[in-house]
Amino acid sequence: MISAASSGSGKTTVMTALLKALVNKKFNTAAFKSGPDYIDPMFHRRVLNVPSRNLDQFMLGDDNCRYILGKNGRNADVSIIEGVMGYYDGLGAGTFCSSYELAKLLDCPVILVINCEGMAVSVCAVIEGFKNFRENSNIRGVILNNVSQYMYPFYKNIIESNTDVKVYGYMPYLEDCKLESRHLGLVTAQEVGNLEHIVNKLGNAASQTIDIDNLLFLAESAPLIEYKEPPVKNLGKIEIAVAYDRAFCFYYQDSLELLEQMGARLVKFSPLNDNRLPEGVCGVYIGGGYPELYMDALSENKAMLKDVKEKIYSGMPVFAECGGYMYLLDSFKDKDKNKIYNLAGTVCGQSFMTDKLSHFGYVTLTALRDNLMCKKGGVINGHEFHYSDSTNRGNSFSAKKPNSDVGWSCIIADETKFMGYPHINLLGNIDFAENLVKKCIKYGENL
Repeated sequence: MISAASSGSGKTTVMTALLKALVNKKFNTAAFKSGPDYIDPMFHRRVLNVPSRNLDQFMLGDDNCRYILGKNGRNADVSIIEGVMGYYDGLGAGTFCSSYELAKLLDCPVILVINCEGMAVSVCAVIEGFKNFRENSNIRGVILNNVSQYMYPFYKNIIESNTDVKVYGYMPYLEDCKLESRHLGLVTAQEVGNLEHIVNKLGNAASQTIDIDNLLFLAESAPLIEYKEPPVKNLGKIEIAVAYDRAFCFYYQDSLELLEQMGARLVKFSPLNDNRLPEGVCGVYIGGGYPELYMDALSENKAMLKDVKEKIYSGMPVFAECGGYMYLLDSFKDKDKNKIYNLAGTVCGQSFMTDKLSHFGYVTLTALRDNLMCKKGGVINGHEFHYSDSTNRGNSFSAKKPNSDVGWSCIIADETKFMGYPHINLLGNIDFAENLVKKCIKYGENL
């Protein structure tokens, strides 16, 4: 695992550089991300040209985390997990759902990325503090970020002479390799025009400055992962349209593959560029993303909006999360431009941007009525992360923050719809995916 003392320490930069260096050396590498983040796995995917997967104890549970790592790392030479936030940062005042808890569950060795700026010997206190804050921390070494070739021997000497932690190299400061951020975090991989140049430069630097041979030797010390596969049924062949373009690109790979295991063929389409849903599909899945950045193009594509509305009105099952849910409302109001964009209008409501995160974090969702995904009382864990809000959040589910009495109503759902702000990973409750596929099959039979 590549972790750090805090967000902004350079985990994603070091992870991307290390992955590229391993790919250049022809190692079959598997990548994973701790927690619910969508964007970091996109960078992993662009480097490896294979999907990266989320390991989220809250949304998936311990058994599924072992399953995802074991199944997808089984044929790899090495598996690398990118941590989330600071190493011990979890839910509330505890470490539950932190990178530390995940590393402990999987018993994997951990490398801390340390930014040494403004420190000399004090860096040893930081490292010792992290290593000894909890028993079995699994911290075995560090990689120093934003360190010059001249200063690296100095830091390596003081760290290895004052702690029992090994230094596995460094990443120099590379001005033209910065990854930009926006309100939900990093910009997406497909938006970085010179990403190939950045990744190549990072990989070449890592090959020269990171001790890859000894990192691989360290990885070999990790024990075998024992896991069990979830009981997935093949329900029959069906095609489901999945929105995928610059506006909608937030999907959990294991959610998509679960639908495929159940018999669904996923057909990508673009609400930005296509003028109708793909022929023959019997369901539509519109994930999250950044639709607020592309409202001109989305609202001007009236043919697609009309087709989506007509298909959903005809009873085609629809699963929409966050940005996808915004797209299916009546409109979006841009306060800065003082402009209203008309959208699909499958349900009443208007979305708009705010200045702060709304309902940020993990939630447990409980169905208040029968719907597309489950019966009344059905439960699945999810995550909310959005700066927009809506005049119609829905009231088909209750959302409750873990270890808290804070809760609210959300999600617009009935026999053919499930649309709202929360993101879910279907592997967290495979009954939700099974019900979705069954409803799509039923819709196809009635055409």
